[in-house]
Amino acid sequence: MTTRHDEGPVALSGRTVRLREFTLADLDGVRRIVGDDRVTHFLSFTTRNDEQARELLHTIVERSRERPRSEYYLAITPREPADTADHDRAVGFTRLRRTNEHSGRLVYAVAYAHQGRGYAGDAVRTVLDFAFGTLGLHRVTAAVGPDNRAGLALVKRLGFTREGVLRDHVHTNGAWRDSVLFSMLAPEWSPTPEA
Repeated sequence: MTTRHDEGPVALSGRTVRLREFTLADLDGVRRIVGDDRVTHFLSFTTRNDEQARELLHTIVERSRERPRSEYYLAITPREPADTADHDRAVGFTRLRRTNEHSGRLVYAVAYAHQGRGYAGDAVRTVLDFAFGTLGLHRVTAAVGPDNRAGLALVKRLGFTREGVLRDHVHTNGAWRDSVLFSMLAPEWSPTPEA
């Protein structure tokens, strides 16, 4: 199911998605995520133009080669895409950033055209299996915008605990926005059974 995190590229499989390292060939997929106001409205950064999307992708690819590794920015690809053109195409991302030896912060997003298919939920479950299993983390946090109903529902459904509100937590799209902070501890997580 998982490659060891210190032996090279990470490749994870969930029930409906695969998570893999980004490559420079993923530019169109990255543009569909970070270049769309309907998606970035819920993220901690403003919509990126084509050049900024390209720079972000280069940074992601470069950081994936760092050792020791502190960040796992992985492309979400559908296991069984409805459209064959989506085979191995990045339709979203998960980002797990180690904040210290025992903790990490999780961010995730799915391109607008691919939302509502369960990809985010499966991707987050798969990353949590990796975080608590392979990486041996004790705590993972997720900060969700208070108007992101789907994001709030997802973390609650997975069993995250609400810790509170981070006031004026991010400045995005020209305004300050609060975030609702959630956490999951290793003993609270039930690994996903093998599919």
